[in-house]
Amino acid sequence: MQHAEEDLQVRWLKLRIKLKEHFGIKPDMNGVLLLIGVQELGQGPQDFSKEQKQDLMHIAICTILSPGGYYILDGKDEEGWPHFTQLKALPDNNMFEQENLLKDHVLLYFSLMGY
Repeated sequence: MQHAEEDLQVRWLKLRIKLKEHFGIKPDMNGVLLLIGVQELGQGPQDFSKEQKQDLMHIAICTILSPGGYYILDGKDEEGWPHFTQLKALPDNNMFEQENLLKDHVLLYFSLMGY
């Protein structure tokens, strides 16, 4: 278990370094989720309100957890924002385990995107 945890952290750090090379910043989890949300919205970079940023992070979480069967995309609203339905509850993990679940799914997302 310890080895798998170290591998996850190493892969996470490598992803953040790649993102720094591409965007000029090494984003934390919230920054990575925001990037994914903007990517999934597909409307390009723009100035988002605080509420829109929260919505973008929600889009990202739903998107990255969809392959794990947690969410399914219902479609997009008239403004082009994706909407999801939760299919099953997230595991009842502590904060550290929840972050690792997100990291694992973020890494899968970027690998599926060819990044």
